[in-house]
Amino acid sequence: MKALTFLAGIVVSVNVGLFAQTLSLEQARELALSNSRSLARYNLAVQDNLLNERIQRYQDIPSFSLSASASTDLWTSDGIPQDLTRDSLRAGVGFSVSQRLWNGGKSAILRAINSLGTEMSRQDALAEYYAVLNSADTHYYAVLETAAALEAAESSLETAVLSLAMAEVRHISGMVSEAVYLQALAEMAGRETSRNQSRRDLALARLRLRELLGLDVIPSLQPVDFDSQEDLILLLSVADESGIDRLFEALWKQTHSRNPSMVRAALGSQRAERNVSLGSRDYSPTLNASLSTGLNLYNNLGPQGGRLSLSANIPINFWETASNVERRRIARDQAALDYRSALNSLDIELHTLVLDLVSQAGQILSSRRALDYALKHFEHVLELYRLSRNTPSELSDAETLVRNNRNQLNRSQYAFLTGLSRIRSVGVFESDEEIIRLISSVLE
Repeated sequence: MKALTFLAGIVVSVNVGLFAQTLSLEQARELALSNSRSLARYNLAVQDNLLNERIQRYQDIPSFSLSASASTDLWTSDGIPQDLTRDSLRAGVGFSVSQRLWNGGKSAILRAINSLGTEMSRQDALAEYYAVLNSADTHYYAVLETAAALEAAESSLETAVLSLAMAEVRHISGMVSEAVYLQALAEMAGRETSRNQSRRDLALARLRLRELLGLDVIPSLQPVDFDSQEDLILLLSVADESGIDRLFEALWKQTHSRNPSMVRAALGSQRAERNVSLGSRDYSPTLNASLSTGLNLYNNLGPQGGRLSLSANIPINFWETASNVERRRIARDQAALDYRSALNSLDIELHTLVLDLVSQAGQILSSRRALDYALKHFEHVLELYRLSRNTPSELSDAETLVRNNRNQLNRSQYAFLTGLSRIRSVGVFESDEEIIRLISSVLE
């Protein structure tokens, strides 16, 4: 499958040119995939299951063996010691081949079960592949979001410093009271604390991304071009209930048949059914054939005779087989319940993702308007503050309104992008563009 195909050259090219430019989201994804130990373990599990399939096929072909023996007589049947002579020595080699002729059809069922196990391990690897992609997106966006929050905190601190400088001049000239001046000092200290907290958040976000990508240093990240998402945001923001239902149905058609959890649950149900059939075959007799011959190597030189034998085994412990079959039927019923639970979980998850995406699109637009109003309000309050017609508290409130709305806009924007990433993982889409095309075709 395309998603699980990795070329070493891709990773090398990313590392070679990594610090010559900013790190893009696509490069971050490739580095996260190549650095994921959990994904490597899942790929090893796939290889192990493929070996199990090969071993099972080998059991259906004839089994060959060679043997060698040497002996001599030490005493007679009367207990008289036997002299070690040339005539008392014997040696030979043997060759045998055996073939299972019939085992009640177990071989075919076991091959099918092993094949299902291999496909289940592939689905586990596919799910982990998209989980790593989603983690890369989340950590990448987290760095950009916390960097934007730090920028807002720095701007807030600059405003507090300006407010304090003006309050200090007015306090010296007796234009404001000691309380007003102390309030400006407190506002500046509080803004500095917020700035330091934002620095700490950014450092942690960069640390998490660095560990995920396996890098010693995280270069500058390529900013997200939100303008390229504008049409999609506008389209989702005006989606009504009917549009949301249509979007869910379209995503469901694309998702439920290829979502790794759903596919794995379906395969688990099939495997449980096969196990019931396998247990029922324990009632059947088995038939084996073997052919053996050999060669005398010492004294009596010459070939030994050939022997063909057939053996049959008829089980009579029906009570044990019946209990085993019943236990497997219970496991089959449990697998069917797991499949239905997976269906319900996917339904809820996909509904939640669609509603969140529509909600975040609306929040982006409303946050933009709120930020625009807050900036105009701040400019008005700042001008009045310069004219000594209001207090540092009023300026601080206006600036806080700007900062909160700016942070809300950033959170909405990156939550929107994270929502797209989660839909890509749930629906096993090859790219964000595929999701955008699907949404646009449904809502336009």
